[in-house]
Amino acid sequence: MECISVFDMLKIGVGPSSSHTLGPWRAAERWIKELKSQNRFEKVEHITVDLFGSLSLTGKGHATDYAVMLGLSGADPERIPVEDIDGIISNIKNTEELSFNNELTLNFNPKTDIIFNRKFLPFHSNGMTFTALIKGRIYKSTYYSIGGGFVVQEERKNSKANKLIFYCTFPYPIENGAELLKVCNQLQLPISGVVLENEKSIRSNETIDFELNRIWETMLECMYVGCHTEGNLPGGLNVRRRAFDMHQKLIGDTTYNNPVEWLDTIRNTEVKFRQILKWVSCFALAVNEVNASLGRVVTAPTNGSAGVIPAVLMYYLVIENHDANFDDIKKFLLVAGEIGSIFKKGATISAAMGGCQAEIGVSSAMAAAALCEVMGGTPEQSVVAAEIAMEHHLGLTCDPIGGLVQIPCIERNAMGAIKAINAAELALDTDPNNVKVPLDKVVATMWETAKDMNTKYKETSEGGLAVGVNMSDC
Repeated sequence: MECISVFDMLKIGVGPSSSHTLGPWRAAERWIKELKSQNRFEKVEHITVDLFGSLSLTGKGHATDYAVMLGLSGADPERIPVEDIDGIISNIKNTEELSFNNELTLNFNPKTDIIFNRKFLPFHSNGMTFTALIKGRIYKSTYYSIGGGFVVQEERKNSKANKLIFYCTFPYPIENGAELLKVCNQLQLPISGVVLENEKSIRSNETIDFELNRIWETMLECMYVGCHTEGNLPGGLNVRRRAFDMHQKLIGDTTYNNPVEWLDTIRNTEVKFRQILKWVSCFALAVNEVNASLGRVVTAPTNGSAGVIPAVLMYYLVIENHDANFDDIKKFLLVAGEIGSIFKKGATISAAMGGCQAEIGVSSAMAAAALCEVMGGTPEQSVVAAEIAMEHHLGLTCDPIGGLVQIPCIERNAMGAIKAINAAELALDTDPNNVKVPLDKVVATMWETAKDMNTKYKETSEGGLAVGVNMSDC
């Protein structure tokens, strides 16, 4: 059974894509560690990187080439000042040299040493091969970015089954929704309580609180930055940032100095009924506009869907419960992480494998379940909320125009957040005993839908809006 922590599902990183940016970045880091463990790193004379399948087809729009270079340079996606990224990349391009792990200077021309191959490797749509030249000999390692920033190396003994073997050390291992509810009933705990017990088996409660608070602060900072940054997004589509204008109309002339004061200001602002949806949309748009500009976001469960969970959590804090504190935020994030892990185990969180249902659909389900619990829902109702949210995202395609995580991706986060809130409200008024479609059936259906979906609708920019709209029209 796969053992997935909430900190696997909610990761801090750099946009615009968890599978196309964060994954390749982490893969480059892992390759460096591999070379070091084999005592080969210091002997490397030249390196090349081959990108396959979806990483090739939408890689430039998703900044995969940037991610690879940053990872090979030894930069940390959680810590690197995002304002330094352009300078690092420009220096590599201009000098045609790369400081390998910031230790070893190598000749490196991105135009020829990063190869975009349209071929798909059999194990996963997002494959990449790192090659090192050492004294005339070639050493290759292939990695796969399987969604949400997760990176694996194919195990030959499992390659035909297209799966990997994992071993779980949690005291309460959970594979699906039915098992989650069983453990909740056994321990007489809410979903967040069960998840906390598992997390405490691998790290201290103090560490859990510290890391969850860091995740929340990153989400808040991201919303704040997005709401206070105007102009057009990079990439060539000239998409105007909308969160800034929406925020200005909503916030008015109120003054504040930082994200925390901003949060308190919104809480103390009288919000009219018709403004609620605008605030939620504004929060979601803000996050994904930051994501689209290579800003720092929380993968939740992917970068392309990073706006849904922060927007719904913010909705709870500024609309539903002005007295909410970190304990509520902690419960929300724990529940969201667990629901996301169930979808990862039973289906996929990779748009290259499952279309946008695997990103916005999953994030909406995560947010719906989390909101349901903090609003007083039972574990059964929270699971119903996740089911409702995903049920109405089934079949959603991934068709980004120009391979950029902008159109329709940014707006879809706003729609996913609204659906999550609606799903939670419906679940709170639902008797779980009367539910006809359980969460696990929806997860299985999502995976079947993903397998049946034509490849051109799964993050390849070869179908849907990606070909129906010309770049020049934008």
